[in-house]
Amino acid sequence: MALFGFAPAAIKPTALVLNVLVSAVVSLRFYRAGYFSRHLFWPLALASVPAALLGGCITLPARMFNDLLGALLLVGAFPFVFNRKSVENSVSPPRLPLALLAGGGVGLLSGLTGVGGGVLITPLLLHCRWAHAKPAAAVSAVFILVNSVSALIGHLSVARSLPSGLPLYACAAILGGALGSQLGSTHLSASAIHRLLGTVLLIAGLKLLLA
Repeated sequence: MALFGFAPAAIKPTALVLNVLVSAVVSLRFYRAGYFSRHLFWPLALASVPAALLGGCITLPARMFNDLLGALLLVGAFPFVFNRKSVENSVSPPRLPLALLAGGGVGLLSGLTGVGGGVLITPLLLHCRWAHAKPAAAVSAVFILVNSVSALIGHLSVARSLPSGLPLYACAAILGGALGSQLGSTHLSASAIHRLLGTVLLIAGLKLLLA
């Protein structure tokens, strides 16, 4: 949406709704596969959900929104663009105060921008060695789901409306997700997927910051 010049007022609610749709499916798949960790998730969510609700109630000025979202996209891009081969080192969950601080900060940013928090929480879980790759992905998916729902509730309490083209965007996201999962599972390597995603995030972030 940033690449195609969507207005900030449309990006946030649209992104939140699409986050809910996609992350619900992903969360269910990871949960059934046994990768979801309740012990890692709940301290993060305890602070992030109310923070996302608060962020969803706040509508930033267009320039501030673009700068904040652009910066977050750049932060999310670097781990994918410059990813290295992962090593399964030992991991341990964060202490409760640190988890609350991390969850609250990411939740607030999620509510303000509509990103859901996935571009921040996943690199954080991996970089701080709080989780291995698949549990991190599972926790991130549920994290995105609950924070997007919370932020969407906050947004609707203030705006009381959603973009008119949302059903079309939802269908496009579902079709794109089906196509992407097929390409990712059969044709593209994990490294190629990471670099492709990182490149899109990088270009979108720069476009917002330089607009």
